[in-house]
Amino acid sequence: MHKLLHQASWSLSSCLLLGSLLAPTASAWQDAPAVEWFTYHGGSGEESHGHYILECEDGGFLQVGETGYVGSSAKIFVVKTNSTGGLLWKKEFGTGGRNMGNSALEVEDGYLVCGMLSRNSAILKLNKSDGATIFQKTHSNGGGDAFEHLALTPNGILAVGYRNAADPNSTFFAYGQGYISFLDSNGDMVSGQSVNAHLSQAYRVGAAGDDFIISGGTDDALQYGVIKINLAGNVLWSKTFGGSNEDHCFGMDLGPDGSIFLGGHTLSGTANWDTYTMKLDSAGKQLWEKKQGNPRGFNPNYIHDETWGIKATPDGGCVIAAGTGDEYPYSACNSEGCSDQWEAYIVKFDQLGDVDWQETYVGGTGDDWAAEDIDLTSDGGAIIAVDNSQFGFLKIGALLDLSDLSERYCVSAPNAAGAGTTLNVSGSSSIAANDFHLEATGGIPNGFGLFFYGRDQAQVPFGDGFRCVGTPVYRLSPALQSDLFGSASRQVDFTIGSPSQGSGEILPSSTWNFQHWYRDPLGPGGTGFNLSDAYSVTFTR
Repeated sequence: MHKLLHQASWSLSSCLLLGSLLAPTASAWQDAPAVEWFTYHGGSGEESHGHYILECEDGGFLQVGETGYVGSSAKIFVVKTNSTGGLLWKKEFGTGGRNMGNSALEVEDGYLVCGMLSRNSAILKLNKSDGATIFQKTHSNGGGDAFEHLALTPNGILAVGYRNAADPNSTFFAYGQGYISFLDSNGDMVSGQSVNAHLSQAYRVGAAGDDFIISGGTDDALQYGVIKINLAGNVLWSKTFGGSNEDHCFGMDLGPDGSIFLGGHTLSGTANWDTYTMKLDSAGKQLWEKKQGNPRGFNPNYIHDETWGIKATPDGGCVIAAGTGDEYPYSACNSEGCSDQWEAYIVKFDQLGDVDWQETYVGGTGDDWAAEDIDLTSDGGAIIAVDNSQFGFLKIGALLDLSDLSERYCVSAPNAAGAGTTLNVSGSSSIAANDFHLEATGGIPNGFGLFFYGRDQAQVPFGDGFRCVGTPVYRLSPALQSDLFGSASRQVDFTIGSPSQGSGEILPSSTWNFQHWYRDPLGPGGTGFNLSDAYSVTFTR
């Protein structure tokens, strides 16, 4: 199944009007998110190819890659848009064609962009408002070398990448030697060291407490490789994963519990390239792995399914960004389209590795798309970097609904009105949306009560019922009077009171437990008050 954009206009840098979308075919999976908008922006080169995308603190988006062809005409290309894809600024860097943009990191006073300039590792810092260069530094780490990704350290920046590339013009796997660099906050070199014993290309890095997780490919891209290092650069552990053939690891993200998600593609045990996704625990133990591909049902011997980006999701699962299509004389068409038209391929996995949904997205007949990267957005959706020979920005709706992120637990007890009070949740778990609601039903008509919340769960006798939230607890004031039917409701406003500050602040990726306390002077237990059952909710940005 795929979603087709019917465009009113296809002019460069214009936002396409999404007049209608083909409905996905029925399946046991959940419905995939709808497209909200798509736009693209190009550079000075004939083609532009993005590799990394992020949602910025101001709600806009930043995409990094290159315009032109690496080895002959390429320049680092950086595009900043507003929250609906409108162009704010775009910048190009480099001369001589041997330049590449790989990823970016937002810091308080700018955007850090890394890649390659004249086949040397490069880091740039750009002004947020207009893209002006704050600094531009290059480091010759040996042969053809590049920085692939960045993470902040207490004293500066950790840059991971490679040196001595056998294929320095490759925008993905350069067949080099893994190398990491510790930089100060101005991008100057402090120290560097080889990690080639573990990774021939260090592709992604993420902070894990005071340590760092680094992922990439082993020698000749035969396996996924992951290492954990400390601030001194010492390798704490090293793991490899894969099968008997090539396994190319490109994406990595860390979950809030320290879980490690890896994404890429494999030829091990498959008819052709299939997406290859896995989840590890914080110690590097594999929890599951899944191979997924050929979503449009063609001959799998001719179909490439290639993952480039991955993001952990608040439900303990992940979402991958890939492309699907063929590169052979073979060509076939069915109700989902034609095999030689590439489409962006997005798959959502749950915490156990089962597919929640998968979907392909394409611009129109004859247009080739591939998803190069993905980031979660503050409204619960996602922004996808689409390669349509320009920098494509595809915004899709919510990846999860509230039912995916909430769970009822504990029990209520009988009250003077009946069987007891039931707590329900509705709206959105997105902090930015600020539309999360609690409702208690089955309480005492015209009685007074109070909603409260806390981090921990419990089930201890309290009044005529059970307190299901562990201490400390935070009240959602003021107290409310129920209606004639014994129902009471309130919005949890994340901008005021306990949810907005201090130890009770509700932040993205945090899980909180909610309950309702109410007066029941005629209750069967004689204590004069009772409580509902409870809900646990994980919140998103």
